[in-house]
Amino acid sequence: MHQTAIFWPMLAHVLLVYIVYLVMFRRRYHAVKSGEAKVGQYKVRSTEPASSVTVANNLINQFELPVLFHVLCLALFVTNGVNYLTVALMWLFIATRYVHALVHLTSNNLMHRTGMFFFGAAILLVAWVWFALHLLGAV
Repeated sequence: MHQTAIFWPMLAHVLLVYIVYLVMFRRRYHAVKSGEAKVGQYKVRSTEPASSVTVANNLINQFELPVLFHVLCLALFVTNGVNYLTVALMWLFIATRYVHALVHLTSNNLMHRTGMFFFGAAILLVAWVWFALHLLGAV
């Protein structure tokens, strides 16, 4: 497997971040246009209308746990640790991020959202353990 294959899941996450930015822009624009909010309300998140605050919160989520994902992808690349298993784990993690964002931006069902978060966190933990074993020469 080519080591650069690890960058495709990273690019998929970058795409998700831009999608969430687009959704946030649209919701904020429509909130102002409809009179639901005034532009000044966006200075402080506590005064932002519910229609866009969930998107802003999801955007914050894209820079929390995914930081560990991006660091791991780069570490795998640098140490020649990219293989079918690691790429599959990274794609699976990204799939959980897309589902998490979809739930957060639509129904915002906390049980489903939390389930996706912990599933993604578990996948990432497995990948980090594999990386540690790779560094030890055990795999």
